[in-house]
Amino acid sequence: MNGYTNQYLANTVNSASPEQLMLMLYDGAIRFLGMGIQAIEKEMIDKRAYYINKASAIISEFAATLDHSQDANLAENLDALYNYMLGRLQDANVNNDTEPLEEVKTMLSDLRGTWAQAIELNKQDSKAIKKGYAAVGSDVPPAPRKSFVAAM
Repeated sequence: MNGYTNQYLANTVNSASPEQLMLMLYDGAIRFLGMGIQAIEKEMIDKRAYYINKASAIISEFAATLDHSQDANLAENLDALYNYMLGRLQDANVNNDTEPLEEVKTMLSDLRGTWAQAIELNKQDSKAIKKGYAAVGSDVPPAPRKSFVAAM
């Protein structure tokens, strides 16, 4: 990458909300799995391991940052799912097999879509609450809301 691309990426990351960063990480993991699949198909063992390790690092970070105090049941379920994914990535790496990568890629794509919908609903809910206060002429601002990603 050239300097302009690096600067653009740095600015994008630095100005992103926690929710946007989470979606960007999902996008990265999905992209790395796609590249890992291509590496297996082209018999590029070193690249396979590199891309699988990149995706594993992102999934490991998702698991490590789960907030069990927000919704313990959701956090436990996501933790189990992330651990399952990590095991499947290990299977793919050891067996040079694209099937586990395809499976995890699909799971991550589905999760990303679910999070994107939840984030959008949370934004709409937040806007509706603010409008409600403005409509009744309240001087009391809406209570600060925790970031949606805090549940992760």
